[in-house]
Amino acid sequence: MTKNWLITGASSGLGRGLTEQLLARGDGIVATLRKPRALDDLLAQYGDRLHVVECDLTSVDAISAAVAQAFAALSRIDIVVSNAGYGLFGAAEELSDAQIARQIATNLTGSIQLIRAVIPRLREQGGGRIVQVSSEGGRIGYPAFSVYQASKWGIEGFVEATAKEVGPFGIDFVIMEPGPTRTNFGTGLDRAVPMSAYDATPVGEIRRALDAGYFEFADAAKTVDAMITTIDSPSPPFRLALGKSAYESIRASLTRQLEILEAQKEIALSVMEDA
Repeated sequence: MTKNWLITGASSGLGRGLTEQLLARGDGIVATLRKPRALDDLLAQYGDRLHVVECDLTSVDAISAAVAQAFAALSRIDIVVSNAGYGLFGAAEELSDAQIARQIATNLTGSIQLIRAVIPRLREQGGGRIVQVSSEGGRIGYPAFSVYQASKWGIEGFVEATAKEVGPFGIDFVIMEPGPTRTNFGTGLDRAVPMSAYDATPVGEIRRALDAGYFEFADAAKTVDAMITTIDSPSPPFRLALGKSAYESIRASLTRQLEILEAQKEIALSVMEDA
């Protein structure tokens, strides 16, 4: 059975991979992107099964217009994939106000407004699935990615709460948490001007590792396959870690958090009012 999808950030990376594989199997796609000609090759190949909509996620009006065009083009949309975003790299002190504002506007506020825009339409049609592409950085913290990870922690919190609000309407969510993946994420990083004060700190270590390509990457095509298999499932997990780094880092973080929480139990309960 074919499905209809709305995918943001479809011009490259995982968004492009999803679009290619879903079109190949016969599904219908509305793809949003900032570069309107980036999918011309797929348009030529798949014709009216692909609809391309230009959208700037930092504009609420643009998001509303894109969602309206998407539902007009396909009538019903089964899955919305909130994928658009980019990385901001630099120590918190190194980042400019403009860089921080753009990161939050795109990754966090833009994703929130997209989800808000599609919920009424999914509710009216009787349900649907929203997939939020986050990151292993939505659950852990790395030096030099503080604001990027703030945007991912933020959107995961928003999704977790919103999922409880709209579940009665047949709308569910899946959060994808990929680790380092062989896409163009690294080349698209917005980098702060480095300060020499951070050269001998963990920020400097991460910067040198990034420049040297010293990361263990997941395969992009395999990642897309796993995403589609999970999204197609009638009962997918709420969160899905993708890649060795994501699994191991998130597991280690959760284990540490639980150990710390258990050690606090006596203090935590001591502040309760007396019965």
